[in-house]
Amino acid sequence: MSSSSPQPVVPSEFTARVSKFGGLVFAGFLVVSFVSSLWLLFSTQVPMLAPDLTSEQVLHGEVTHRLARQLSEAGVAQKAADLERGASWLMFHDTGARVRPGCAGWLFLTDEMRINRHARVNAQAKAAAVRGIQQQLAGRGIRLLVAVVPDKSRIAGAQLCDLRRPAQLQHRAAAWVEELNKAGVSAVDLAPALQSVGSDAYLRTDTHWSEAGASAAARAIAVQVQAMGISATPHKDYETARQELSRRPGDLVRLAGLEWLPVGLQPAAESVAASRFSEKADLSQGDADNLDDLLGDDNLPNVALIGTSFSRNSNFVGFVQQALGAPIGDFAKDGGEFSGGANGYFSNPAFKQTPPKLVIWEIPERDLQTPYSEAIRLM
Repeated sequence: MSSSSPQPVVPSEFTARVSKFGGLVFAGFLVVSFVSSLWLLFSTQVPMLAPDLTSEQVLHGEVTHRLARQLSEAGVAQKAADLERGASWLMFHDTGARVRPGCAGWLFLTDEMRINRHARVNAQAKAAAVRGIQQQLAGRGIRLLVAVVPDKSRIAGAQLCDLRRPAQLQHRAAAWVEELNKAGVSAVDLAPALQSVGSDAYLRTDTHWSEAGASAAARAIAVQVQAMGISATPHKDYETARQELSRRPGDLVRLAGLEWLPVGLQPAAESVAASRFSEKADLSQGDADNLDDLLGDDNLPNVALIGTSFSRNSNFVGFVQQALGAPIGDFAKDGGEFSGGANGYFSNPAFKQTPPKLVIWEIPERDLQTPYSEAIRLM
């Protein structure tokens, strides 16, 4: 009785040799990757457990997630990841898990459109932290102004195309600001100011605002400072000059793992003509200013800025100084998120030795509902 099953195909000599070679290469890659991960794991570079580990983090798999993130930084794994990201982009225009492509040339941060676990509780905890800081500052005669930076995906919504921003996020910034204002904390939602600029308020391949957005935000903050009855000192006038157009690398290209590709193969780059700020000379006050510098702190700024990388991009500090008509102390921190910039400033000797009259606290909307994990303390 004959069988209906197809006869197995006998591999050719060439196929057999290639298969063995491919198997050896793959096995070698696995061995090298394993050794690289073991070296990273058992060296001092990767602590097995976080020092501030909580039971909730254990239950939600944070231990393994943390190890996976750190092991991904092993040399071989990183190179393999770069190759995978480059191939995915070139073949499918895929930008990975952290970045999403919108309309042609526009990139967006996934974190802006994520629904956080315990979002309401987290937002309430951060609002309570701000109220506590405001009360402590008030006890030292210092005023506080909170400025919430809206998500790029909110202001440049016309550039989302096939992306969808969850409806649950529609009112989170406005509601949080309203809660602070009702509690007696001066706070401003910068969304209306940036919406007047539209999509041009943000950079196309970057998470941050453009100079148009930074300028609009600075003017809105200056209006709020004036409404609080605060005069920024020492008074200075500023003039601006436009520099030549130059390529502006976007941080979303880096987060997508594509910055190592040749520029022509990366997402379309954008060019920016950055502003340059300078104080207008006032010869009549020159000698007096020099005497103040020698004899005391009267000529130091009475406004301090704390916050995130938004405050360190697109000349935001320059636009705030121009709008206030006075220099400010810049204590913002790249990657500082909700607490980093605040803790960095409040633990800085400058805060104790030369306390300001006003602290402007810039907070991105996307950080409002993330866990409040790093407590803020005044020294």
